[in-house]
Amino acid sequence: MKIPKWYFFMEQGLKYRIAIIGGGPAGCACACFLKQKGIFSVIFEKNSPLKTLLPTGGGRCNLAHAEFDLKELASNYPRGEKFLYSVFSRFGTSDTLKFFEKIGIGTYIQDDMRIFPVSDKASDVRNAMLEAINGVKIIKENVISIKLCSGGFEVRSEDKAYFFEKVVIAIGGHSAFSIASGLGHKIIEPKPALTALKTKEDFSFLSGVSLKNITAVCEGKSYSEDLLFTHEGVSGPLVYKITSIMAREKFPYKIRFNFMHGEDLQSLLNENPHKNIKNVISEIVPKSLSETVLKICKIDENLQAHKIDGKMRDKITSVLCGFEVEAISTANGGEVVTSGGVSLDEVDNKTMESKIVKNLYFCGEILNIDGFCGGFNLQNCWSTGYLAAEAVLNNI
Repeated sequence: MKIPKWYFFMEQGLKYRIAIIGGGPAGCACACFLKQKGIFSVIFEKNSPLKTLLPTGGGRCNLAHAEFDLKELASNYPRGEKFLYSVFSRFGTSDTLKFFEKIGIGTYIQDDMRIFPVSDKASDVRNAMLEAINGVKIIKENVISIKLCSGGFEVRSEDKAYFFEKVVIAIGGHSAFSIASGLGHKIIEPKPALTALKTKEDFSFLSGVSLKNITAVCEGKSYSEDLLFTHEGVSGPLVYKITSIMAREKFPYKIRFNFMHGEDLQSLLNENPHKNIKNVISEIVPKSLSETVLKICKIDENLQAHKIDGKMRDKITSVLCGFEVEAISTANGGEVVTSGGVSLDEVDNKTMESKIVKNLYFCGEILNIDGFCGGFNLQNCWSTGYLAAEAVLNNI
């Protein structure tokens, strides 16, 4: 067996003892917190660091949510809520805002409590974080395994082996699960969450139609957010919230949307007696959707409002208040985050250290933690990244 060549990094008399696997938000946050205390780490990232930050928040970077009560904040995580009580007690929303202010990113709060950089540019957040970790060694190699060895860990890429005393695994998504399981950790099977849905019904003719503040009921639970129809089915924040809750449930399942916001259809009919029914309903929903509602009701869309009797009115109201779709699968390429990852039972929520392997830490999306849309998943990255860094610092 060929003896691996060990690589130590010595620059200006400094030996790097800590490896961070993954240069996404969690990994770079961890490196930044370490650097603020004078400790330089090595980041392994095969792609451009923080590249995944750029599309977040529609390119604006929804970096946090303005919820400052830790239990209320944690309630927005279908997986990880109780685990995060301790995490957020040590690093919560206020700490996140102070961190970004320190690295030169001012923030503002939208009416929906989502927090964005003042510039509305994810690229500015990325650049500020990269500047904050200036001097941290970044190795653009793909880590394929991590093994325990005398005094630390062998971190092996596709063609080299490195040695480190401590390792923080911060790779988002699926790519790090085999590494973690190779170190003895249980992996909760990954499932798509915060994703668009394919429906049994063909809504391709409604693709692009959006509705604000719609209520939906799924499996007896009620949700409210914005809805978007797609060529495959339904999407938008409302559907993301539902799929987050239903991430580990089996398809198919039904969702009932309520398109009415307290409008009284009879009053609209009385006020517009000579309008055709399609145009009357178009005061409640977009015209293309009003046509769909009338097709379901089997009512002529050109029928004048004064000819709509009580039975037809009730039928239209019933569909508008209970527009039912059947979700048959997640949409192709629609996954935003993953439900699943390293079992939280095997991670200390005060330090992010493995309960199985000493000096091994986890942060970010590799953990079985996922939240709703609105800055919650990035908050998980900042908070767990901070705790991992603090624990490393306390054990050097």
